[in-house]
Amino acid sequence: MHSPASAYSRVGLESNVAASNPHLLIVMLFDGAILNVNSAAVSIAHGDVAGKGQAISKAIEIINSGLKASLDMNAGGELAQRLAALYDYMVSRLLYANLHSSEPALKEVAGLLLEIKGAWEAIRDQANAA
Repeated sequence: MHSPASAYSRVGLESNVAASNPHLLIVMLFDGAILNVNSAAVSIAHGDVAGKGQAISKAIEIINSGLKASLDMNAGGELAQRLAALYDYMVSRLLYANLHSSEPALKEVAGLLLEIKGAWEAIRDQANAA
């Protein structure tokens, strides 16, 4: 049975998603992926193999089914193709991190996600200013 606080939190998140613009939704996906990559690193440090696997699986799902799936390969041209390849690389590094409990691989992916998120936030800020 779910707690009332959990249900309230879930409704709040769903409300934010429903009311959000596309730029904010992408930023939320980046935040979720980064959170899970960092959670996997904490799990490795604490020897929590199951927690590591769950966090990495969630990060992979966000990258593949959220970030990569949101790319418009027709309108995005070469940039979309390069981002898709980068997302594939991140997934391969996450799989490596899972198999080898590699904190450096997790740190690399978190850094890449933060860098792209920063660029996306700059685009959002420019769009809001226009």
